Amino acid sequence: MRLIQSIHAFDVFLFGWISRLKYQKLQVALAKLISKTADGPVYLIFAIAYGFQGIVERDLVYCMFMAFLIERPTYFVLKNLFKRRRPTVALNIPGFIIPSDQFSFPSGHTSAAFLMATLLSSYYPALLPLLFTWASLVGLARVVLGVHFPTDTVIGALMGSSIALISMEFFLQ
Repeated sequence: MRLIQSIHAFDVFLFGWISRLKYQKLQVALAKLISKTADGPVYLIFAIAYGFQGIVERDLVYCMFMAFLIERPTYFVLKNLFKRRRPTVALNIPGFIIPSDQFSFPSGHTSAAFLMATLLSSYYPALLPLLFTWASLVGLARVVLGVHFPTDTVIGALMGSSIALISMEFFLQ
């Protein structure tokens, strides 16, 4: 129990430090834009457009589909199991966007971004730095916007990457 309290105290401290940055309009505008790049419909549009390219791309889209079939239920179960309040509620502070649900742990946007970054970088290794920079910025944006604590995004990143690796092991032979 003491470990959980220590992690939460560190999370609140780090969130406070990051949130002090968010009062600058440019940072908030950039965070909103980056966060939108990880919205669900973006992945669907990508999969549809990319799936028509060729055999290799179809394999990647199939693996992506299977990975999301694992990731989304895992995400929903964890959200409803832990029921961690979002920073805006837990700390009684204003946020910059309205989240789709009331719980923050884990970050679904970050999980999905790292899932995609992991899958795409396995096919296109040269894009690895760009893809993981984007995924990391998605996680940071979610904190700046006030909808996640830092550990929500760290666990989301680990979850998304792990599920992508598992999916590649099982669905790409």
